[in-house]
Amino acid sequence: MALRRLDNRTARYVFLDRHALAETPAGPGKGDDLSALIQRLGFVQVDSINTLARAHDMILYSRRPAYRPAHLKRLYERDRKLFEHWTHDAAVIPMEFYPHWHLKFRRDAETLKSRWQAARREGYERQFQEVLSHIRDHGPACSSDVGKDERKGSGGWWDWHPSKTALEYLWRSGVLTVIGRDGFRKRYDLTERVIEAHLCPGAMDCDAAATVDWLCNAALDRLGFATSGELAAFWDIATPVEAKDWCARTEQAGEIETLEVEGADGALRRVFARPGTGVAAPDALPGRMRVLSPFDPALRDRKRAERLFGFHYRIEVFVPAAKRKYGYYVFPLLEGDQLVGRIDMKAARDRGNLEIRALWPERDFRWTKGRMRKLEAEMDRLRRFAGLDRVTFQDGWLRER
Repeated sequence: MALRRLDNRTARYVFLDRHALAETPAGPGKGDDLSALIQRLGFVQVDSINTLARAHDMILYSRRPAYRPAHLKRLYERDRKLFEHWTHDAAVIPMEFYPHWHLKFRRDAETLKSRWQAARREGYERQFQEVLSHIRDHGPACSSDVGKDERKGSGGWWDWHPSKTALEYLWRSGVLTVIGRDGFRKRYDLTERVIEAHLCPGAMDCDAAATVDWLCNAALDRLGFATSGELAAFWDIATPVEAKDWCARTEQAGEIETLEVEGADGALRRVFARPGTGVAAPDALPGRMRVLSPFDPALRDRKRAERLFGFHYRIEVFVPAAKRKYGYYVFPLLEGDQLVGRIDMKAARDRGNLEIRALWPERDFRWTKGRMRKLEAEMDRLRRFAGLDRVTFQDGWLRER
C-alpha cells in the first residue's frame, strides 16, 4: 500500500506550526502565556553570545514581540516554573518535565565521569564533598565562590579548575540545581532546597521505559513528523535504539504511522507522524518578516532545515574571520513559510545603533520593495527590543550569494 505523502509546502507548515512560527506573533510574552509557549516548544536553549540579544531572548521575542528578558528571569528565578539543564545544549525547561530528567541525571552521572577523566584535569571528584559542604553552609554559589586557591589551566574557557568541574558534574547528575545566573555565570544550590520534594530523584522511581515513552511522544508532538533518530536527538536522553524500538511498538499499536515527506528539492523521506498530521494547511501564512536566532529550535537541526526549506546554514562563530563566508553571528530571515535570507547585524550600544552590515537574499528570492518594507519594519521592532535609537545600513549591505 502506498504511503501517505506530505508535499513540501504542507510539511513546512506543520513544522513551523509546531514551533509556534506559523501564526502572527502576538501575546503578552510573560507569566502563564510565556510558560505555555516554552512548554509548547519543549525547551529554550540558552547561550551567552549577545551580538544583538541572547539566543533565548531572541527565540521568545520572535514569537511574542511583547516579551522582555525580565519576563523569563522572573519565570525562572522567582516563580520556579522552569529549571535549567541539558538537552542537546544548556536549556531552560518546564518544571513539569523535571521527573523525566531523572534518567538524564543517572545517565550523565555514569557517562560524564569516564568522559571527563580524560577531558578535564584530575582532582574534580575529590572536590565533591567540599563543594557540597560550602553550598550547604554558605548558600548558593557561583564557580568563583569555590576553589579559590585552585589554578585555572591555560587551555581556554573549558579548562575549568577542579571545583568548577565538580559544580558542573553535580549539576549534570542532579545533586545541584542552577537557580539563576549573575550575568551569565550560573548560581548553584542543593537540589533538595530548590525542587519540590515530590519531584526530586529518590522521591519517585526512575522508570526508564516510561520516561522513554514520554520523551518520544513529547518530541513527536513538538516536531510534527520525525525519524526515530530525530526523536532521540530532540531531548538527547533516549538512545537511538530506544527511540527506534518505541517507533516500532507505537506504530504497531496504531498510534503513529509512516508517511513520506517531500523536501525542498523534491526528494522523499520516510518519517513517523500521528495519523492525520498535515491533512489540511492554510492557503497562506502571515507574511511578516522576522529574524530568527541561530539557535532557534526550528533551526537546531541544520540538515532538517536544509531538507525542508532548502536553506543551508552554518554558524561561523568558531571559524577564523578570514575564512567566514558570511559573518561571526548571522541571523536567518523567515518570511511566511520560507527562509528568504540571512543578515549580519550588531547592536552598537555605545552609539545607540542597530547596525546592518550585510544581507544575503537566498537565490530564489528577489529583494523587492515590498520585501524591503518588511525588513525595515522588523529592524525597527528589533531596535526597540534591544533598546537602541536607530537602524543604520552600512554601504554595500545588500549582497549577492
